[in-house]
Amino acid sequence: MQNSSIIGELVKESQLISNSFQSRYINLLLSRTVNETGKASITKFARFIIIWFDLLGKLIYTKPNLCYYTLSVSGIAFYKDCVMVMLLRIFQIKTIYHLHYKGIRLNQKKKINDFLYRFIFKNSSVILPTEQLYLDVEKYILPWKIYYCPNGIKDYQMETKLMSITESKVLKILFLSNLLTTKGVFDLIEACSILKRRGCNFKCDFIGGEGNITEEQFNAHVKQKGLSDNVKYRGKRFGKLKELAYEQADVFVLPTYHPNECSPLVILEAMRHSLPVISTFEGGIPEMVKDGITGFLTPQRDANALAEKLNVLIRHPQLRKQMGNEGRIKYENNFTLSIFEHKLLSILEEMVK
Repeated sequence: MQNSSIIGELVKESQLISNSFQSRYINLLLSRTVNETGKASITKFARFIIIWFDLLGKLIYTKPNLCYYTLSVSGIAFYKDCVMVMLLRIFQIKTIYHLHYKGIRLNQKKKINDFLYRFIFKNSSVILPTEQLYLDVEKYILPWKIYYCPNGIKDYQMETKLMSITESKVLKILFLSNLLTTKGVFDLIEACSILKRRGCNFKCDFIGGEGNITEEQFNAHVKQKGLSDNVKYRGKRFGKLKELAYEQADVFVLPTYHPNECSPLVILEAMRHSLPVISTFEGGIPEMVKDGITGFLTPQRDANALAEKLNVLIRHPQLRKQMGNEGRIKYENNFTLSIFEHKLLSILEEMVK
């Protein structure tokens, strides 16, 4: 599930926000699977028509004081949102957009996109999860129209704590995201290949849905690298099984260079489970992972640098534990659901004044 969908559900389920406003919700999501993302289809068009009339009906029935809108910033989803926003403009609805991904700066080069961004953001306010993302919207949004609200997630206490495997000398690496090239899948596999050549003892689990890399392609690449005993694709995991995967891991790795990457929730989930995190200088990640304290940040697409940091954590188990504990403290102080809810509530209350 995408960051925007997860955060949207948390906002919808928030008793704090629900008790403060009379709210109505519309699910804007057209894609139901990873493979549907960014692709047009008759099914998605039919969903769009249903959503459009749902919004129209709600606007006619009761005009809201404020619309909190989770905006897509690129691709077909962005053009869909433009049509929705036209309805809001016709009814003169005050709107605040919550952005969970970047990509505006890259896509604004096209004249049509530049025109649409100007239309979308005119006289509107925006919520960003991190100050690192302001550069992406600075052409269209004045600084005083920006609100910052770091993402937050629920804490999770494992009821099945005793099921997690006992400490061993084998480093257990976890990658949890869709199988996308730009998430660094092949970079991590290459780093694992380097570790194996050095004689390191490790296991690496990949968890997530298939993206532009299929399970067959993944397994073939792993076999080619001679890593079949070390690297496994475990498919999708949800609920307790996903949390158990975090519990059983020693380090979480996300070597992403995804162009729309912002503040990945999987990093917060890893910090929640006291795992050290190895990631990259992408989007808002440097505000989540404190390099050398809660984990390591490496250059993008650099398997050698990634392998070196993994090797450090293999050789220094106490450092792994220390970094994981520091990550847990950072999560508790900055990224809990309660902190997120109260910050978002204060923003929405200010907007409706």
